Amino acid sequence: MFLRQITDLSLAQNAYLIGCQRTGEAIIIDPERDIDRYLKIAADNDLKITSVADTHIHADYLSGAREFMQNRDVTAYLSAEGGPDWQFEWAKEKPNVMFLHDGDRFKIGHIELTAVLSAGHTPEHMSFLVTDIGGGATEPMALLSGDFIFVGDVGRPDLLESAAGQAGIMEPSARTLYQSLRGTSALSEHLQILPAHGAGSACGKALGAVPTSVLGYERLNNSALREALEGSEDDFVNDILSGQPEPPRYFARMKRDNKVGPPLLHNGKLPQPRRLVAAEIPTLMESGTHTFLDLRTDRVAFMDQHIRGSLFAPMPGGKLPIVAGSYVDEDASIILLVNKASDIDEAIRQLIRIGLDKVMGWIPASEALTVPGITSRRKSITTAELADALDAHPDALVLDVRGAGEFAESHVEGAKNIAYTRLAARFNEAPENQSLYVHCDSGMRASFAVSYLAGQHCEVIYVDGAFDDISESLKTTNTTVTT
Repeated sequence: MFLRQITDLSLAQNAYLIGCQRTGEAIIIDPERDIDRYLKIAADNDLKITSVADTHIHADYLSGAREFMQNRDVTAYLSAEGGPDWQFEWAKEKPNVMFLHDGDRFKIGHIELTAVLSAGHTPEHMSFLVTDIGGGATEPMALLSGDFIFVGDVGRPDLLESAAGQAGIMEPSARTLYQSLRGTSALSEHLQILPAHGAGSACGKALGAVPTSVLGYERLNNSALREALEGSEDDFVNDILSGQPEPPRYFARMKRDNKVGPPLLHNGKLPQPRRLVAAEIPTLMESGTHTFLDLRTDRVAFMDQHIRGSLFAPMPGGKLPIVAGSYVDEDASIILLVNKASDIDEAIRQLIRIGLDKVMGWIPASEALTVPGITSRRKSITTAELADALDAHPDALVLDVRGAGEFAESHVEGAKNIAYTRLAARFNEAPENQSLYVHCDSGMRASFAVSYLAGQHCEVIYVDGAFDDISESLKTTNTTVTT
């Protein structure tokens, strides 16, 4: 049996390529849209992808299952569970789709996969037990756990409400998740846990950085799983729903598109943006129809000089899809300000994975910044200077763009809290005609928020540095604070 975990570091997302080396057949589980990566790995290992499966309707990226389905030699295995509102609508009545119920089995060559309903994160969520029959195994060796069990955590059950806006569903989902986790008590301790996400994903609050685990180890060391197995349902529900990070704005769109059908790439190819020259930038800016993404990694350099209205979305570092997904509208025409030409392919991949396909042009940032009259500089102070700044400007407001849990632990008295990933969704709450001192825990998240707010013509001052360096005289603690 061939098994390969294929990780997208920018979204902390894992796909799995599993192949039968006797027959040359392979399946890809939870792929992203740029499927050429998976096809190459399969070909390099003398395998042909004949099947594709999704563990659930994803919220954090566009699935590549539909892209694979354009080849009629590929069969899709998708959940039929969850009720009528949680079906893969795009796949209905397609001849090369097998809809699965709990306990259904199918084979890829001499490898058997068994569908296991593991609802809670979503109603239709499936995990897959993997048995290497061709290798002589009589019981499963791994659980492709999707967003059900992670290393160190379990899938969050609140996204259908917090991201997709389905009011009143998070507590029932948490109770369903509790029962699903308790159902794993019948599984063998030796099972490898192959999760769909690792540390850095917004699909949980305590995901580990180790790529895979073993069920017996998780039963001992995964506190959420252990609480489900040993604790009360009410305690589990309260704990799993508290402290979850605020989801990026684009999660709701991913749920919608993965349900009705992710748009297909043109002839299966990535967008091919045009190489711009500096003289074009002023005209493109004046049109007001383009979004400029600045991919430089130095936030101090960005604040010192940047194209007016551009968004700071550093790459590498995994921030491009989160920033773009939080602030950029799905139909936006995008221009990339890059560190170097070799960044283009990866930047396009990270954007199309979250449905931002209209990348029309690119230019090195260093070149664009030489054009006179089109750049801005953003006023900055350090967190240590915040107390003096507020003394000098008592009418200003502090905007804290950390998560609600961080804010509840300690914050600047009188500050407004809106997580940076939710600013666009909650922009109507941003004060008008008032100076905003914007900070976070280190300065990084605040830099993203400042670039967005400045583009919305807010009067913003960037507060760079550690939260711990803010004067204690400004801070208060209130675990029941309203944000």
